[in-house]
Amino acid sequence: MKLPIIPSIFVLALVLALPLNGWGSCVVPKTEGEGEIESELKPIVKPQKKPVFIEADRISGYYKQEVEATGNAVLQQGDNTLTADRVKYYEQTEDAEVEGNIRLERPKDILQGKKLELNMKTEVGQLTEPRYSMRQGKGRGAGDILYFEGKDHYRIKETNYTTCPPRKRDWYLRAEELEIDNSKEIGTAKNVSVVFKDVPILYSPWINFSYSGRRKSGLLSPVAGYNAKTGFDMGLPIYLNIAPNIDATVTPRIMTMRGFLLSNELRYIGNNNMNGHLLFDILPMDINTNRTRWGVLYTHSQNIGRGWQGFMNYNEVSDDRYFRELTPNLAQTSLTNLSQQAGVSYNGRLGQDGALHFTGFAQRFQTLQDPLARFVSPYERLPHFALNAVKYNVGKMDFEMKSSWTNFYHPTLTDGNRLVFYPSVSVPLRNEYGFITPKFGLHYTHYNLDSAPVEGKSNNLDRTVPIFSWDSGIAFDRQVKLWDTKFIQTLEPRLFYVYAPYRNQSYLPNFDSAVNDFSFAQILTENRFSGGDRINDANRVVTALTSRFVEQETGIERLRLAVGQQFNFNDPRVLLLPPQVTSGRSDFIAAISGRLTPTISADSNVQMDESKLWIEKVRTGISYQPEAGKVLNLGYRFTRGVLEQVDTSMQWPLGGNWHGVTRVNYSLLDDKILAGLAGFEYNSCCWALRVVLQRLTTATQTTTTAFFVQLELKGLMGLGNNPLQVLQQSIPGYTSVH
Repeated sequence: MKLPIIPSIFVLALVLALPLNGWGSCVVPKTEGEGEIESELKPIVKPQKKPVFIEADRISGYYKQEVEATGNAVLQQGDNTLTADRVKYYEQTEDAEVEGNIRLERPKDILQGKKLELNMKTEVGQLTEPRYSMRQGKGRGAGDILYFEGKDHYRIKETNYTTCPPRKRDWYLRAEELEIDNSKEIGTAKNVSVVFKDVPILYSPWINFSYSGRRKSGLLSPVAGYNAKTGFDMGLPIYLNIAPNIDATVTPRIMTMRGFLLSNELRYIGNNNMNGHLLFDILPMDINTNRTRWGVLYTHSQNIGRGWQGFMNYNEVSDDRYFRELTPNLAQTSLTNLSQQAGVSYNGRLGQDGALHFTGFAQRFQTLQDPLARFVSPYERLPHFALNAVKYNVGKMDFEMKSSWTNFYHPTLTDGNRLVFYPSVSVPLRNEYGFITPKFGLHYTHYNLDSAPVEGKSNNLDRTVPIFSWDSGIAFDRQVKLWDTKFIQTLEPRLFYVYAPYRNQSYLPNFDSAVNDFSFAQILTENRFSGGDRINDANRVVTALTSRFVEQETGIERLRLAVGQQFNFNDPRVLLLPPQVTSGRSDFIAAISGRLTPTISADSNVQMDESKLWIEKVRTGISYQPEAGKVLNLGYRFTRGVLEQVDTSMQWPLGGNWHGVTRVNYSLLDDKILAGLAGFEYNSCCWALRVVLQRLTTATQTTTTAFFVQLELKGLMGLGNNPLQVLQQSIPGYTSVH
């Protein structure tokens, strides 16, 4: 019987399938020698047909056979919604025939077209003149015909793909065929041309990509660049998604001035905070030097359990010039000592108010020498053990013990081992506005050397230095209002005194000691030397005053002003070579840091040697950043007799979507540029272009020039050599504008 036509003011929802459920159970009979065993089978649930709902201006059809909906027709099944001018649905076979203004909305995509034939159960069918858009990744495109090939899979013939918005197709893929796998969120295209500004720039017989950014194995976009030391450098990265917690990238590279290089990267993450990172490059035959060159950098850390951690850091290259000639990365070209270290550490509690820390490791170095500025390589520590313990609130006193034993080795200098034992006790007196902490310690050091350091001395040496210090401070605060903003201003005076008697240490070896840089952190310490081989003679007092402006509503520290003055009652006698000029006069240091305004931040400090009435050191920098993509940095560094440098960098709009980037690090003493960078970048909604030229001084009389060009097709690939890491390292505050 034919159903009557229903007026458009009514909406008809037809439920065309009902859930069917069945239950079955059985009892296994008891057999001789066995107790009763009863087993109930799991419920048997017959497959369900998803309900289909149809609404339209007019609906007609035959009961349990077919339904035809015309005029604003809507068919809904589960999460899928289909709208069109006309929908014809066959209940028995679950086939749908759809025509006119078709729009199929699904969880992961939206499909549009002219004519659709689709089986709602198997999701097999076809759509003519399709247009599609991805909900993940902004991908979209059109084609001649679309074939549905099951749940979450379809294939499009003679199609294109882009992430650009409608009516702005700056780039697109043109493919003979494109397969979409929505379950894995990947696309696979055949006979592909990449078209940019209507000009084909790349062809591939096959390409596979993730349209949502999900990790997947496959070819990455090729990289290309130029370096004065390597020539033109071209590579094709291969990404391997080995496991959810392991991946690798293998990149064959061709360098016109060096030859073939294979670059490998492996990353992994495991349970118990285990992670590792391996970089291994090998150049089997450098056509410039006729030798094999390679480099390996490996780090690993692992939580062993019960407070124990294991760690490893291994770095080695084939020769001294490896980084300077084969990488444009400033962070690597400046490396001089490559650490090769492995060990374990332990952190635990020592009672209720105490802590215990142990470290044991072996460490050696590969020293990369500059032929025109050679230096002595550091001692190897084979091995080093350190045990530190602290116990608080024992009769209102705090006890601390620092100890270590190290075996030092050097191929040309005095070898031996050193034992350091430094127990101390302090009495912290605190209240809500201030503190006083007197402290007394005894620093003992024992050396067992392979040979006597100087004639007339034993190879077994001891040194004992008592150390007394007094640290005290007060904190005042008040509420102030500046520029219509409420602040809490603090005033924090501090007084620090340290006394350590003189001990002649000129005959002791120097395994790892150096003079600490003068700073606010250093002047409030007991020893002006690092390491354990030199303990300063001290009879000095330090006064410091700090004032902070903290925004009352947010708690953000907007400004910090600090001054400090160090006064030696006696001229220091413990020195390190080369001879150091010291006096009993005081050293003065001042610093200002913080965000002076919402767009201007500064960090500056000045050190004055009052014995000579001159400035000894200056470190200053100011940054102006009104918004993302706009930053201007100016810095100045000065150390008397050592360096004087000006450092400027900038990222700034040039108009439209264009930005310029520059950086110049200029040595006033040497009258030359140590590092220079210039370039521009263009960012649109779906593509970006970056062009950067960089020049670096990598050794005393060695420079290198690198040229970076990258075209980024957002959501697909980047063609060329990515300069983003170089820009982020060279320009503080640099942001990639999208």
